Amino acid sequence: MGLTPLDIVKFAAAFGTWLKEEKLGKPIVVIGRDARISGEMVSDLVSSTLIGLGFDCVDLGLSTTPTVEMAVTFLEARGGIVITASHNPIQWNALKLLNHKGEFINEADGKAVLEIAENESFEFAEVSKLGKRVMRSDMLEYHLDQILSLKYIDRDAIKLRNFKVVVDAVNSSGGIAVPLLLKLLGVEVVHLINCTPDGDFAHNPEPLPEHLKDLCSEVVREKADLGISVDPDVDRLALVCENGEVFGEEYSLVAVADYVLGYHPAGNTVSNLSSTRALRDVTEKQGGRHSASAVGEVHVVAMMKSTMAVIGGEGNGGIILPELHYGRDALVGIALLLSHLAKCGKSASVLRRSYPSYYISKNKIDLPAKINIERLLDRVKEKYKNSKINLTDGVRIDFENEWVHLRKSNTEPVVRIYAESISEKDAEALARKIICDIRELIPQNITG
Repeated sequence: MGLTPLDIVKFAAAFGTWLKEEKLGKPIVVIGRDARISGEMVSDLVSSTLIGLGFDCVDLGLSTTPTVEMAVTFLEARGGIVITASHNPIQWNALKLLNHKGEFINEADGKAVLEIAENESFEFAEVSKLGKRVMRSDMLEYHLDQILSLKYIDRDAIKLRNFKVVVDAVNSSGGIAVPLLLKLLGVEVVHLINCTPDGDFAHNPEPLPEHLKDLCSEVVREKADLGISVDPDVDRLALVCENGEVFGEEYSLVAVADYVLGYHPAGNTVSNLSSTRALRDVTEKQGGRHSASAVGEVHVVAMMKSTMAVIGGEGNGGIILPELHYGRDALVGIALLLSHLAKCGKSASVLRRSYPSYYISKNKIDLPAKINIERLLDRVKEKYKNSKINLTDGVRIDFENEWVHLRKSNTEPVVRIYAESISEKDAEALARKIICDIRELIPQNITG
């Protein structure tokens, strides 16, 4: 587990103290958890700590990150905590902290919470002013009802297509939420694998192609129209085509955005700097403008608000639809994608081939401990000064038909390198070229 029980209490107390100072919303904190084995224990510690601070704790039990986000605003709560380590392995757990808008707290607010934790400046409530724990099981139903009421969702068209779908929910909360959503959408033939929400992850929980081999095989075996995979807290969506080929995590957002843009002529979109160019291409084809933010949901949401984007997200399968809420939501992504497939009449593989084809190569380079990474990146920037350069988050260099994005790690001497081109061969060649450039520059940037 990433946090010890003492850590959990300390950070829950710090966050609760910060919420008390903010005084936005009712004195309620919503909590929910994914199905990982440590979740119930962590949930008990978090709720008891919040109660000790004087908050009423509304506990959704097994839930999804987007459901907790929506519950915060529905209940007019002061904030929320999602107990999940997202796509990370079973031994990890963490606290995702939400403000009164049901959105992740930003960097400045996070620093304030960490300062409170470091100083342990907590003030617990008198016994007569303790809060209480209230269990609620209706928030998933509320969440799904809000999805079904969206103008984009066409249940009649979905029902007429008579889809057969295979679902892999990695034995977490998606095993409850996704089948229920499909039933409400009119998908009557659903084949489930790894959908028992007991936290016993059947494979690496990150929905990447190398972890979806069983899903790919099952789609072909069942002669299904689509395979659906979500991560443990159901904020990332990955798809498998009817022929057993992965749709591509980058393209979940591209396909859904293409569909939503059909309702919004010249609508704007946002993704982060490490996401595929295909979203930009699709957006511009429909007359809109695409913007790229720093990596991280908080940054994507901020840019979506500033550009009035109609849809956005991240290339890891994270889809954000502002009309529903400002958070990544695999459930709304599923509903939008099925509506898109139903109305266009195409198979998943044909739909995928209709979009610009790019390939992203993801790499990292370990650096000497005494390296001056900032100076190193400055040298790379200088080397490519005649190309289009974006310094919003690390260094992104755009060439005519490809790009490369360099980001330093905040915790170790590592630079992550994302390169995209029109083929796997070209993307990997670009990544190798940049890695060679960095290695040549390393001796000039050792400090001390």
